[in-house]
Amino acid sequence: MNKPVQPAEIFDPRLKGDAIVLQPDEGESYWQPKPASGYMTLKITPKNCSSNFTSMGVQVIAPGGYIREHWHSKHEEILFCFEGEGTIHVDGVPHKAVPGTTVYVGRWVKHKIVNDGAGEFKMTWTYLPPGLHEFAEAIGKPRKAGEPAPEPFGRPENTLAVEKSTGFGPKIGD
Repeated sequence: MNKPVQPAEIFDPRLKGDAIVLQPDEGESYWQPKPASGYMTLKITPKNCSSNFTSMGVQVIAPGGYIREHWHSKHEEILFCFEGEGTIHVDGVPHKAVPGTTVYVGRWVKHKIVNDGAGEFKMTWTYLPPGLHEFAEAIGKPRKAGEPAPEPFGRPENTLAVEKSTGFGPKIGD
C-alpha cells in the first residue's frame, strides 16, 4: 500500500506565495476624474504582490458620481459594495446596490455604477487578470488619506488609449 504524500514532504519554500495585510488607509491612492470623482485605493497589485492573476482595490464614488457604462475585453471583475447606496446596471438592467451586494461581470458584459445615494458609495473591485490599477494610476491624481477632495477635474485626453491598454472595450457610454 502506498503511503500518502504529506504537504511538508513536497513543500518548496521558494514557491510560497505572498501574504499582505493592509489597513483601511494603506495602499496607493488616486483621486479619480469626473464623472466618478471620489478615489481609488489600490490594495493588491503586481507592484506589491507576486500574483499575476489578480488585482484588488477600493473604489469610492462621490455623491451624484458614476462610472460610465463600459466592458472589459480581457478581464473579469468582481464588485463588493460595503457602504452607501447605488445602482449597478448590468447589460442595461438596473440592480440596487447596498452594503453586502456582490456583482460579477465577465468579459464583454456591459456595466455602469451610479452613486444615487446621499453619501459616498464604497465598493471593492477585484480584477482578473490585473490591470485596473494601471488605469487608476494613469487617469488619477495621487491622493493621501485624509486630505480634502480636490475640485472635480476632467479625464486626461489620453483616457481612451489608457482604457484600451488596460482591457476596456471601445467607449460605449459617458
